[in-house]
Amino acid sequence: MNVSEFVWHRLSEWGLNRVYGYPGDGVGGLDVALERAGDKMDYVQVRHEEMAAFMASAHAKFTGQVGLCYATSGPGAIHLLNGLYDAKMDHVPVVALVGQQARSGLGASYQQEVDLQSLFTDVTEYVALASVPEQVRHLIDRAVRIAHVKRAVTCVILPNDLQELDYKDPPVAHGATHTGIGYAGPAKLPDESLLRAAADVLNSGEKVAMLVGAGALDATDEVVAVAERLQAGVAKALLGKAALPDDLPFVTGSIGLLGTKPSWDLMKNCDTFLMVGSSFPYSEFLPKPGDARGVQIDIDGSRLSLRYPMEINMVGDSATTLRALLPLLSQKTESAWRRGIASGLKDWWQTLEARAMTSAEPLNPQRVFWELSPRLPDNAIITADSGSVANWYARDLKMRRGMKASLSGGLASLGAGTPYAVAGKMAYPDRTVIACMGDGAMQMNGLNVMITISKYWRKWSNPRLIVLVLNNRDLNQVTWEERVQLGAGKTESTQSIPDFPYHRYAELIGLKGIFVDHPDRVGAAWDEALAADRPVILEAFTDPNVPPLPPHITLKDAKNFVSMIPSEPELGSVLKNSAKELLANVLPGKE
Repeated sequence: MNVSEFVWHRLSEWGLNRVYGYPGDGVGGLDVALERAGDKMDYVQVRHEEMAAFMASAHAKFTGQVGLCYATSGPGAIHLLNGLYDAKMDHVPVVALVGQQARSGLGASYQQEVDLQSLFTDVTEYVALASVPEQVRHLIDRAVRIAHVKRAVTCVILPNDLQELDYKDPPVAHGATHTGIGYAGPAKLPDESLLRAAADVLNSGEKVAMLVGAGALDATDEVVAVAERLQAGVAKALLGKAALPDDLPFVTGSIGLLGTKPSWDLMKNCDTFLMVGSSFPYSEFLPKPGDARGVQIDIDGSRLSLRYPMEINMVGDSATTLRALLPLLSQKTESAWRRGIASGLKDWWQTLEARAMTSAEPLNPQRVFWELSPRLPDNAIITADSGSVANWYARDLKMRRGMKASLSGGLASLGAGTPYAVAGKMAYPDRTVIACMGDGAMQMNGLNVMITISKYWRKWSNPRLIVLVLNNRDLNQVTWEERVQLGAGKTESTQSIPDFPYHRYAELIGLKGIFVDHPDRVGAAWDEALAADRPVILEAFTDPNVPPLPPHITLKDAKNFVSMIPSEPELGSVLKNSAKELLANVLPGKE
C-alpha cells in the first residue's frame, strides 16, 4: 500500500466507514485511493468543504461515532473551519484530513501554502503534520482516539507528495512508536461518597428541577426514572430536545430565549437543581444563585459549575451515573409542585395552539410547525437551522421516543440545517428526515446542498427527505433581536433578502417542490410532502412580523420595543401581530 491507501485502510479498521469531502490536488493521492477503497469507505461528495465538516459533526451527533471529513490544502482546508468549530463547540468527535503542498516546497510561499498547523490549532485538540510514511499510523490512531475520548476535533495534515510514497510501518528502533486501534472502555462513575452526597441534596429538596442536554440523549430511561423518583420537572436544553418525549406531564420543553414559559417557571421556582449533560450558556434562565441547591453530572469536568454554582459536582456518563444514583434517592409523593408543572404545561400547549392559529399575512410560521408536529413519522430525524425557525422548532414540535433532532448549538451557525439533514439521511437511509430552514440559511448554502441531495437520493431505501423553507424575505431572528434588544426598527438594507422560488428550484434539479401560502392548506401540504417518492422542498410563504416571543418579557425588552416604533418601516404589521401573540397568552384557544 501507499500512504493514501493505508490511511483509508486504517480508518476503516477503527470503524469509520463514511467520509464527507471535496477533491483537490492537495489530496490527489487520497482521492485516487478513496476510489479504490469503495468497499470499506463510503464517500459523500459535497459542493463546499464547509458542508463536509458540518456533515461530519452531524454524523457524530446522530450516531455517537467519530465523524470524518477531508479537504485539499489551502482554500479547501480553510473552508472546513466553520463546520469544525460547530463540532468543537458542541463537543462531538470529528477527524479532519487535509492536504498540504509538497514537503520540498514548504516554507517557500508556494501556491496554496498555508500554515495549517497554526490555522487548526484553536479548533483542534490535536493537529499534526506527517513528514515520513512511518509516522502515518500513529498520527491516524492518535487523531481518532483523541477525538473519541475527548469528544473533540483532531486533524492530520498530509503533504501531497507523501501521499504517493510507499507506506512503511515504524521501525523497532529508538525514536519510533507503535500504536494500536481500540476505543476507550466504559465511562467514569463518580465515587460512592459523591453519589451519596448528591442523593442527600436531592432527597432534601421539595421542588426539584432538572435540566438535561445532549449528554442525556442516551439516558432517556434513567432521566425519567430519576424525575419520577424525585417528582421533578425536567427542562431540555436545545441540543437535548430529543432526550425526552414531550408527552410526559413533567417535561417542560426547551429553555432559554427559544424556550417555554413552563421551563422558565420551573427554574425560577425550584429549591433544588439537577443539571445532567448540559452546558446551557444562558445563566439568567437558571435559578438565581443561592435560591436552589445544585447537583451537576457531566462527562467533562471542565464544564462543572460553569453556569451555576453547584454544591455537588460529579464527572461521569449521564446514564451510568443516574443508574447508580437512583437507588440512593427516596421516592417522593406527588405534590402541589408536580401538579403545578402539569397544569402549567397544559395551559402552555393551549397557548401555543392559539398562537399558531392566529392569522398572519399571508401565513403564520407557527402554523406550519403546529401542523407538522402530529404528522411526524415514528423515528423521524429533524434538523433545524439558526434563525427564527429555531424558535418554532424548539417550541412547537413534540418529540416522541425514537426520534432524533439536532442543530448547531454552541456556534449557532447559519447554514447547518441542510448538511445536518444529509448526514442524518446517510447514516439512517430508512428514516424520514426533515430539515427546518429559514430563507436566509437556504440562500447561504441550502440551495447548494440540495444539489448533493439530488446526487444521492436514489440510493436511499426511503427517499423521503423534506426541506421546509420559511420564505419570509427577511433575516428574521436578527431583525427581531434588533427590535427588542437594541430598540431599533428593521434595517431594510441589511435585513431584507431577495425572494426566490425554492419549490421551483427543487423541480429544476429533479426533486419535488410544494408551495403553500394559506393556513387551511398547510396540513395537506405536509401530507403531500410526507407521501412523496423523492426529496421535497416545501416552501411556506410566511409573515416575517410574527414575533418569536421570549418566555419572559423583561421591562428592558418592553422599553426597547416601544423605542423602535418611530424607526420601524413595517410598524402596522409588527404591532398587529404582536398584539395577537400577546392576546393568545391571555386567551389561549381563542382566535
